[in-house]
Amino acid sequence: MDRLAIVVPCYNEEEALPFSIKELKRVLDDLVKKEKISKDSFMLLVDDGSKDKTWETIDKTHKEDKQVFGLKLAGNVGHQYALTAGLIEAGKLADITISIDADLQDDTDVIEEMVDKFHQGKDIVYGVRNDRKKDSFFKRTTAQGFYKVMSMMGVKTVYNHADFRLMSKRAVEHFSKFGESNLFLRGMVPLIGYETDCVYYERKERVAGESKYPLKKMIALAWNGITSFSVKPINLILGMGLFILFLCVLAAIYAFVSYLSGSTVAGWTSLILSIWFLGGLQLISIGLIGQYIGKIYTEVKNRPRYNIEILLADEEI
Repeated sequence: MDRLAIVVPCYNEEEALPFSIKELKRVLDDLVKKEKISKDSFMLLVDDGSKDKTWETIDKTHKEDKQVFGLKLAGNVGHQYALTAGLIEAGKLADITISIDADLQDDTDVIEEMVDKFHQGKDIVYGVRNDRKKDSFFKRTTAQGFYKVMSMMGVKTVYNHADFRLMSKRAVEHFSKFGESNLFLRGMVPLIGYETDCVYYERKERVAGESKYPLKKMIALAWNGITSFSVKPINLILGMGLFILFLCVLAAIYAFVSYLSGSTVAGWTSLILSIWFLGGLQLISIGLIGQYIGKIYTEVKNRPRYNIEILLADEEI
């Protein structure tokens, strides 16, 4: 029988963890009773350098319940890195891994459906929101715009899917071979290429605490996804340059015709606006190219993506 690991990245989730652990424990016990997973299945809680009592809660729960494993990272490295650490470490022991956030906004009731699809031969099962009616107008519009932009940039993602997914052991093993430092799991997992499927659910309210992904982090995640998987922004710069060159040729023809007709008028405003426009465009272009160079700089240093400080498990991983 297959062993399941539920991986939960945690950052300052002291308030939410008691609810999360209780609910995920219920899911594990229910699946064991139905004989869909083995009795030694577990959840792995990954502490991403929390400043509250998140790790103390994980440590205490592990001592009371051996189905709860803990992984403490040496410092805050970010959600994507913490999730990657959990997936890779859990994947060494489990046949199936499911990643879910500690706030329980993703519906745990569809985990059984995910496991069923795995038994049907699917290596990756995506948890997909069936709608965004509960989101504010701003969040709904920006989220839909994000997926459309990603699609335009040629980045393969699953619409309305975040990081709630099931992965088989071989899918995790293949994922672990991705060595880049700039992580965007929503774009990386579809590149694995094994059999996939989706389950659909209605997103819930956070069980406790506050969101750890404000607008600033969401924008950073979106930008990282675009620049990590697409060079189209660079191609757009080339296109803008060629278009401006074309306009300059037209302006030169117009200026020459005006000179021959004797209707030349000195235009200070148009000259200044042109200088500002071209100057701003050049700065934007240089900055965009700099973003790509910065990513190259990060990748070639090949530093570890995370360091594990403490691992709590019933067996060595």
